[in-house]
Amino acid sequence: MDTLESLVITRRLRVPLDVPADAVRGWGEVAARQLDAALLSVGFKCSAALLARLAELPGEAVVDLGVRVLTAVRRLVGDHVQHNAYFIDFPANVPGTLEFWAGLLRETLLDPVAAARVRPPTLDLLSLPGYGRYRHAYAELLAVHAELIPLAGDRVTVLEPGGSLESEARDLYFSLAGSEVPLAAEDLAALRSLASFCTEQPERIPVRENRAVLNEVRLAAGLPLLVDTVTDVLRLACGSSGGDVTLATTTRFRSFRRAERRALLAALDELPPAKLGDVARHREQWKRLGERLHPHEFPQFPRAAQVFEVARGVRKAAGFDSRVEAALSAGRTAHAVQLLENAPGALLRRIDHLLRTGSSASAVLDAAGRSAERASGRVLLSLREHLQNRIVPSAAGRVFTNRYGRAWTAPDGRAPLGEKALSRMLAILDEEITRRLPDPGELVVDPAVLDVALPLSGKAVAPGLGMLPRGSLSQVDGERLRFFVHWRQAGRCTDYDLSALMLDASYGDPTHISWTNHTNGFAHYSGDLTDASDGASEFIDIRLSEANRPIIIPQVNIYAGERFDEAAEAFFGFMTRDAEQEGRPFEPRTVRMKSDLRGSGRIALPLIFLRGDDGTWRAKWLHLYLKGHLWSNQVEGNRATASLLARSIVERDYLRVRYLADLLRTKSTTTGRTTYIGLEAPADLPPGSRVYTAGTLHELIPA
Repeated sequence: MDTLESLVITRRLRVPLDVPADAVRGWGEVAARQLDAALLSVGFKCSAALLARLAELPGEAVVDLGVRVLTAVRRLVGDHVQHNAYFIDFPANVPGTLEFWAGLLRETLLDPVAAARVRPPTLDLLSLPGYGRYRHAYAELLAVHAELIPLAGDRVTVLEPGGSLESEARDLYFSLAGSEVPLAAEDLAALRSLASFCTEQPERIPVRENRAVLNEVRLAAGLPLLVDTVTDVLRLACGSSGGDVTLATTTRFRSFRRAERRALLAALDELPPAKLGDVARHREQWKRLGERLHPHEFPQFPRAAQVFEVARGVRKAAGFDSRVEAALSAGRTAHAVQLLENAPGALLRRIDHLLRTGSSASAVLDAAGRSAERASGRVLLSLREHLQNRIVPSAAGRVFTNRYGRAWTAPDGRAPLGEKALSRMLAILDEEITRRLPDPGELVVDPAVLDVALPLSGKAVAPGLGMLPRGSLSQVDGERLRFFVHWRQAGRCTDYDLSALMLDASYGDPTHISWTNHTNGFAHYSGDLTDASDGASEFIDIRLSEANRPIIIPQVNIYAGERFDEAAEAFFGFMTRDAEQEGRPFEPRTVRMKSDLRGSGRIALPLIFLRGDDGTWRAKWLHLYLKGHLWSNQVEGNRATASLLARSIVERDYLRVRYLADLLRTKSTTTGRTTYIGLEAPADLPPGSRVYTAGTLHELIPA
């Protein structure tokens, strides 16, 4: 688990600093310059303000801090491991596929010991002795590669000075705990660490999963719990048992101490009987939890006992959703709308269906207008994105993604929505979203952030370097594009395969680069590795100016062994370089994006690269995983599914930062504070400015 200091550095690109008032200045300035030089080698640098603050510290303190900072950013960029390559000269001198196999077979037959293992008439090429393992040491690879030629276009990520570790941790804690959107699993883990460190609580904790994580700490400390539904208690019990607070997977409950059982049952007893309808959603988990809590031992909590009676079927409690479905099934749409007005978020999520039931569109829209005032900002924005995609349906059909990034498509058989109803609903949403936005003062927006999608959910996006929400577009600079994957197996022999699917403008005429096709003239594969007991890296190098396909979809296939979330380590990223740059296969200062691979899918589709009509390349972020097969996944076998999913994401009209920026401008004044929105914060902002960067875009979502 990352330390709090490392979390602040990697999530906020700020270095926590505690400068004692009686600090004795020594050679801190010299040590700060040395740290700055070391950081440049991995694509980071100290801001002028950070250098000045470090110079106030004793040299020894700067050295100790510098070691921790360098360790954190090297892991962030993927430079904490040695990236060897199977072909030592990669990307030069990569043999053709048939040439490679013929040479490997010739080596085997010329070796009497190895030849004895070959048993005709069948021959498994993957089992040849020289295949799938490094044939040279990392030092030998370094010896044959020239030094990287530094260029102005290389990535330089600036680290800023922070306050004390306590204040920086508090700010990060408030940002995560108060997030209006669900967090990724890594962010939930970070929130758990921060919650045990920070005692002060934010005013609002809108996401239930975040509340469950905070309740874990409160339960352990004997503090009052933050509970207003029975499911809040179930999430807490799962989390404190080391299980899943999202309730997507079954948790094996631990034995709770008597004080913990009393606290959980007391929280249930305080809830009104109307909440019992939610028990049926997770009936089996409630039964198992009842076996651990022993509610019969606490007769002072009779309403808590009713929860478990409902779970066992002894007591009836109609759920809210079942009553709504019963009304809709009976054709009583007006009654269903009346019920849904008690849950404004639920009504807005069903608005598309309600407008297609044949009932009075005016009545439905009137109810939606009243509900919009009470629904969360995230629901309003999600519905806005949904409805703007109903204007012109995608030719690729509907795309569905779950919390793990698993995706699938289906034909869109829905009837179109009426133009007047659609226009009115969009106007209702725009008006309410605008009302909730703050006065930004003087608004400054970096044009590079306008095409970034709003982070309406962070579940499928693992934190990392340069990560953007699904559907975001970003410019790709450089003449050479290089993908990389690194993994290290935890126990079983594990074989991941980096591949790239290349398509024409109509998503047809496929070709690919992988272990079955090493090169095609403008792209080269670094060689297949089938064992990662000490870690393994694979690369694909593409000369964009020579690419004869305008669509490139990198992917990572699990051929055999451990899933992404089972491996000791697994991450993907890409680099860009100019034609004259040389260097090692992996050069940290050229890395533009790096993030962990995870999830239960066995095929990862991180992003897609698209060439525009003007010849420029852009990346669109996918964050998708395909189920795949238990073994032997190959790019040739999933190209139809991968291309269809990629097309559905490309053609979908995502709600972007541009939308909120335009609404903010209507409320902007010329006096007061400055609000800045961009991928990175510039150094010359006025004091007290409100800053939103790539790592804090979720804070833009209104409550």
